[in-house]
Amino acid sequence: MTRKAIIALIVFLILVSVVLAIYFRTWTMAAAAVIALLHDLIITVGIYALTGLEVSPATMIGFLTILGYSMYDTVVVFDKVRENTQDAARTGRRTYAQAANYAVNQTLVRSINTSVVALLPIASLLVVGYFFIGPGTLLDLSLALFIGIAVGTYSSIFVATPVLASLRSREPSIKEQDRRALAYQAAQSKALDEVGGEHRSAESISGVIEPEQEKAVASAQSRARSRREIHPRAKREE
Repeated sequence: MTRKAIIALIVFLILVSVVLAIYFRTWTMAAAAVIALLHDLIITVGIYALTGLEVSPATMIGFLTILGYSMYDTVVVFDKVRENTQDAARTGRRTYAQAANYAVNQTLVRSINTSVVALLPIASLLVVGYFFIGPGTLLDLSLALFIGIAVGTYSSIFVATPVLASLRSREPSIKEQDRRALAYQAAQSKALDEVGGEHRSAESISGVIEPEQEKAVASAQSRARSRREIHPRAKREE
């Protein structure tokens, strides 16, 4: 059973890596997703090892099932990451890490809600299997699913995306994008200082400028240009 489980896991990881590399058109997203999957597997198997729980064929089925669930959650987050990072590369207003972090914030509530909805019926099966049915296939499967889905939700948010941002940060194109974004944010922050602190929000402090702030910045820059045009003329009249 152990040998067959290892073979199934290796085949699963190879196929997933190929499919993700083709879908996202980059190996870094595939690598980050596989690292998150290995994290889920290690944590889930580690809990079984620490507690001494029995590993049955139903448990192995649960392990493979949670890998599929975790991959689904990771792909949803990565879709938003790809959308935001492409927009950031086009506009030059966010670094890659900032765009990826924004994608995680946008999908955070959805990921949590999806996981809670999935965990509730599994928890019911776990309670029924433990108190009414006793040890068996139902209990083994529900326990593996409960642990794996909870860990998979965590990894999709806190492991997969940070690993992806770390891998991409070494690429020359991403370094150039980050340089342009930081320069843009520094210029905007300087203009916001001229406008005043009342226009500054928590998001602008992190380097992300909102449309309302851009209007205030444009107004401040316009007034600054007007002053530069008026002062030389006043000096000539003197």
